[in-house]
Amino acid sequence: MKEELVAGIRPVTEALAANRNIEKLLVRRDSGHAALKEIKQLALEREIPWQPVPVEKLDRMTNTEHQGVIALLSPVEEQNLDEVIARAYERGETPLILALDGVTDVRNVGAVARSAECFGAHGVLVPKQGSARLGSDAVKSSAGALMRVPVCRAMDFAGALKRAQEHGLRIVACTEKGAGEVADADLKGPLVLVMGAEDTGVSSQVLRIAEDLVRIPMIGSIGSLNVSVASGIALYAVLKQRATQG
Repeated sequence: MKEELVAGIRPVTEALAANRNIEKLLVRRDSGHAALKEIKQLALEREIPWQPVPVEKLDRMTNTEHQGVIALLSPVEEQNLDEVIARAYERGETPLILALDGVTDVRNVGAVARSAECFGAHGVLVPKQGSARLGSDAVKSSAGALMRVPVCRAMDFAGALKRAQEHGLRIVACTEKGAGEVADADLKGPLVLVMGAEDTGVSSQVLRIAEDLVRIPMIGSIGSLNVSVASGIALYAVLKQRATQG
């Protein structure tokens, strides 16, 4: 597994210039260092999120001289959503993208990616902010699926869903607010299946974008499924429909 962080002004600047797969920058909160301002500008140009943190957090993360900045790297290569969809169409396949809205648990993201790979999703879409890290723990939880299924990260998650719509994909959100059951929905065509976090569910912004809201029926008293389990159920419904169509 590749090294998961780079510390220091020059190493981070070089990592940005070399287009290393940087998930996020952690920048010392109270620093006005000119070089750190330049790094934040580079991050903005590359659509890499950065987070102001106390220096104590940076000290705990590395024994090397961090100079107020750490870049968190990922072994998972980021892919372009438009290109992933285009490749599916070029192969004569019906695009299927699984989108995770605000899922922050690393193990859940890994397990969902495993289901996505097993059920034939063409890609997994996650936001660059407010989502779990795609580090070695996520890769391990996915049983390696994160290294096999294309992963697309979006700074503007809602905007990415709208781009998918422009490519002809319907947005279907799996939510307790859904009127119909997932098994009864039309899942045969080009599709983005959106799953939300267990505590907050799919965001209201995404619900407004979605063309269909579906739910998974339950009779137990807990009232919610683990998102990785729910994703597996919904993806199976897609696979079953597509296997019998035509």
